[in-house]
Amino acid sequence: MGLFLKPFETGGVLPYDNGASVSQIRDQLKAFAVGLPGAYEDFPWGERVVKVNKKVFVFLGMDDESSGSGISVKLRESQEWALSLPGITPTGYGLGRAGWVSIDLQGDESPPPDLLTDWIEESYRLIAPKRLVAQLDA
Repeated sequence: MGLFLKPFETGGVLPYDNGASVSQIRDQLKAFAVGLPGAYEDFPWGERVVKVNKKVFVFLGMDDESSGSGISVKLRESQEWALSLPGITPTGYGLGRAGWVSIDLQGDESPPPDLLTDWIEESYRLIAPKRLVAQLDA
Protein backbone atom coordinates (compact mmCIF):
# COMPACT_ATOMS: atom_id res chain seq x y z
CA MET A 1 0.00 0.00 0.00
CA GLY A 2 1.70 3.14 -1.20
CA LEU A 3 1.17 6.81 -0.76
CA PHE A 4 0.12 8.82 -3.81
CA LEU A 5 0.77 12.56 -3.91
CA LYS A 6 -1.28 14.70 -6.26
CA PRO A 7 -0.30 18.31 -6.73
CA PHE A 8 -3.13 20.71 -7.39
CA GLU A 9 -3.50 24.29 -8.47
CA THR A 10 -4.01 25.73 -4.99
CA GLY A 11 -0.42 24.89 -4.12
CA GLY A 12 -0.87 21.86 -1.87
CA VAL A 13 -0.69 18.14 -2.26
CA LEU A 14 -3.32 15.51 -1.72
CA PRO A 15 -1.88 12.60 0.23
CA TYR A 16 -3.73 9.47 -0.79
CA ASP A 17 -3.09 6.09 0.75
CA ASN A 18 -4.61 3.43 -1.52
CA GLY A 19 -5.17 1.24 1.54
CA ALA A 20 -7.15 3.93 3.33
CA SER A 21 -10.68 3.49 4.66
CA VAL A 22 -13.62 5.26 3.00
CA SER A 23 -13.61 7.75 5.88
CA GLN A 24 -9.91 8.51 5.36
CA ILE A 25 -10.40 8.91 1.60
CA ARG A 26 -13.30 11.30 2.20
CA ASP A 27 -11.14 13.32 4.59
CA GLN A 28 -8.40 13.55 1.96
CA LEU A 29 -10.88 14.59 -0.73
CA LYS A 30 -12.40 17.15 1.66
CA ALA A 31 -8.92 18.61 2.25
CA PHE A 32 -8.55 19.07 -1.51
CA ALA A 33 -12.02 20.57 -1.91
CA VAL A 34 -11.74 23.11 0.93
CA GLY A 35 -8.42 24.22 -0.56
CA LEU A 36 -10.23 25.61 -3.60
CA PRO A 37 -10.89 29.40 -3.58
CA GLY A 38 -13.85 30.35 -1.40
CA ALA A 39 -14.70 26.74 -0.49
CA TYR A 40 -15.81 25.73 3.00
CA GLU A 41 -17.19 22.70 4.79
CA ASP A 42 -20.82 22.58 5.95
CA PHE A 43 -23.20 20.01 7.47
CA PRO A 44 -26.74 20.45 6.09
CA TRP A 45 -29.07 17.55 6.79
CA GLY A 46 -26.32 16.02 8.96
CA GLU A 47 -24.28 15.30 5.86
CA ARG A 48 -20.73 16.55 5.23
CA VAL A 49 -20.58 18.77 2.13
CA VAL A 50 -18.22 21.35 0.68
CA LYS A 51 -19.76 24.57 -0.61
CA VAL A 52 -18.74 27.64 -2.51
CA ASN A 53 -20.91 30.77 -2.54
CA LYS A 54 -23.47 28.92 -0.35
CA LYS A 55 -23.89 26.18 -2.98
CA VAL A 56 -22.82 22.54 -2.61
CA PHE A 57 -20.24 21.28 -5.09
CA VAL A 58 -19.37 17.96 -3.41
CA PHE A 59 -21.41 15.72 -1.11
CA LEU A 60 -19.14 13.65 1.15
CA GLY A 61 -21.79 11.66 3.04
CA MET A 62 -22.32 11.04 6.74
CA ASP A 63 -19.39 10.57 9.07
CA ASP A 64 -20.80 7.22 10.23
CA GLU A 65 -21.00 6.02 6.60
CA SER A 66 -24.72 5.27 7.03
CA SER A 67 -25.40 7.19 3.82
CA GLY A 68 -23.23 4.88 1.76
CA SER A 69 -19.60 4.63 0.83
CA GLY A 70 -19.16 7.37 -1.68
CA ILE A 71 -19.30 10.97 -2.76
CA SER A 72 -21.38 12.94 -5.24
CA VAL A 73 -20.24 15.65 -7.64
CA LYS A 74 -21.80 17.61 -10.48
CA LEU A 75 -20.28 16.85 -13.88
CA ARG A 76 -20.94 18.16 -17.34
CA GLU A 77 -17.99 17.34 -19.60
CA SER A 78 -17.13 14.08 -17.81
CA GLN A 79 -20.61 12.88 -16.91
CA GLU A 80 -21.27 10.46 -19.76
CA TRP A 81 -17.84 8.86 -19.46
CA ALA A 82 -18.06 8.72 -15.64
CA LEU A 83 -21.41 6.94 -15.80
CA SER A 84 -19.86 4.27 -18.04
CA LEU A 85 -17.50 3.27 -15.22
CA PRO A 86 -18.39 0.65 -12.59
CA GLY A 87 -19.62 1.98 -9.26
CA ILE A 88 -20.78 5.33 -10.63
CA THR A 89 -24.49 6.10 -10.91
CA PRO A 90 -26.75 9.13 -11.31
CA THR A 91 -27.36 10.70 -7.91
CA GLY A 92 -30.81 10.14 -6.44
CA TYR A 93 -33.46 12.67 -5.40
CA GLY A 94 -33.59 13.98 -8.98
CA LEU A 95 -30.04 15.35 -8.82
CA GLY A 96 -28.88 12.93 -11.51
CA ARG A 97 -30.99 14.79 -14.08
CA ALA A 98 -29.00 17.93 -13.24
CA GLY A 99 -25.64 16.23 -13.84
CA TRP A 100 -24.85 14.90 -10.37
CA VAL A 101 -23.17 11.50 -10.13
CA SER A 102 -22.55 9.29 -7.10
CA ILE A 103 -19.18 7.56 -6.89
CA ASP A 104 -18.64 4.45 -4.77
CA LEU A 105 -15.28 4.65 -2.98
CA GLN A 106 -15.16 1.02 -1.87
CA GLY A 107 -13.72 -1.85 -3.81
CA ASP A 108 -11.03 -2.38 -6.37
CA GLU A 109 -12.92 -0.47 -9.08
CA SER A 110 -13.01 2.82 -7.18
CA PRO A 111 -11.66 5.65 -9.37
CA PRO A 112 -8.06 6.70 -8.69
CA PRO A 113 -7.46 9.79 -6.54
CA ASP A 114 -6.31 12.02 -9.39
CA LEU A 115 -9.57 11.36 -11.23
CA LEU A 116 -11.63 12.04 -8.09
CA THR A 117 -9.90 15.38 -7.55
CA ASP A 118 -10.35 16.26 -11.23
CA TRP A 119 -14.08 15.60 -10.86
CA ILE A 120 -14.27 17.64 -7.66
CA GLU A 121 -12.59 20.51 -9.50
CA GLU A 122 -14.98 20.12 -12.46
CA SER A 123 -17.92 20.29 -10.06
CA TYR A 124 -16.41 23.36 -8.37
CA ARG A 125 -15.98 25.09 -11.73
CA LEU A 126 -19.68 24.47 -12.54
CA ILE A 127 -20.90 25.85 -9.20
CA ALA A 128 -18.43 28.60 -8.23
CA PRO A 129 -18.74 32.21 -9.36
CA LYS A 130 -16.55 33.13 -12.33
CA ARG A 131 -14.34 35.41 -10.19
CA LEU A 132 -13.34 32.44 -8.01
CA VAL A 133 -12.87 30.10 -10.97
CA ALA A 134 -10.55 32.74 -12.45
CA GLN A 135 -8.31 32.35 -9.38
CA LEU A 136 -7.73 28.70 -10.35
CA ASP A 137 -6.72 29.71 -13.84
CA ALA A 138 -4.41 32.56 -12.73
